[in-house]
Amino acid sequence: MRHGRTIRSGWQTVILCVLLSVPLFAQVSSYGDKQSGDNSGDQLPQVLQKVGVSQHLNQQLPLDATFVDDTGKTVKLGDYFGKHPAILSMVYYNCPMLCSEELDGLTGALEMVKLTPGKDFDVVIVSIDPSETPELAAAKKAFYVKRYGRPETASGWHFLTGQRPAIDAVTNAVGFGYVKVPGPDGKLTQFAHASSIEIVTTDGKLAQYYLGVEYSPKDVLLGLIDASGNKIGSPVANILTYCYHYDPQTNKQSLRIARVVQFGGMVTVAGLGGFMFLMFRRDVNSARKHDLTKKENG
Repeated sequence: MRHGRTIRSGWQTVILCVLLSVPLFAQVSSYGDKQSGDNSGDQLPQVLQKVGVSQHLNQQLPLDATFVDDTGKTVKLGDYFGKHPAILSMVYYNCPMLCSEELDGLTGALEMVKLTPGKDFDVVIVSIDPSETPELAAAKKAFYVKRYGRPETASGWHFLTGQRPAIDAVTNAVGFGYVKVPGPDGKLTQFAHASSIEIVTTDGKLAQYYLGVEYSPKDVLLGLIDASGNKIGSPVANILTYCYHYDPQTNKQSLRIARVVQFGGMVTVAGLGGFMFLMFRRDVNSARKHDLTKKENG
């Protein structure tokens, strides 16, 4: 168990990203749902109990869902399927932390995957925020294509924006649950969400999920190869990385999460200390037996 970075701004807003092994949820909450609520004990904050990723393997994506691409052109999700498999990611472009880490992790993994976007597969990024614009999508695309270091692959990267019906159609198919929550100014401008990428077959079916913000290049490569033959993978461990905002003046989630993280650290340290003690004790006993044997033989 590990926790992510904590950032404090002048608004006393904290961003927490927590890696926890918890049950998965597929619920997509009401768009205006902003109630964080209290939590008891060391359970997840109430807001995160409505957030998660449920692995809908072999689920058909809504290929007729309409979006706007990073050039301002109206497209359908199905435009990116038929010839190649794809990597799908649900983010929002103004996310101040986790979405960037997810896209950084994806880009870093693809740098070591010996396949070419646009030729062997496509990267499809869908914003979950209907207020975001094609201009913002274009800026994100330019940033990550430059970071990837292969500008000739730009045609294989697709950053989409859309309205809520299309977004809901995709998030429901994927099993991507999220909740809109207040930002540092009190307005509903942020999202509580988990992090994952999905491998999609050439015919638009979900073939594999990778959770978190760091992805194995080998796993991504194998996932793309299997998806190119329309093979469906297996579920992965339900370990989620969460990101959400809250005001510590009015909420209590930080204490609860800190307790969970501290408890996990104590268990890890205790386990490691116990293991080292047993190994040391075994070595001492072995040395004593060896000395006794030498004396008896001498």
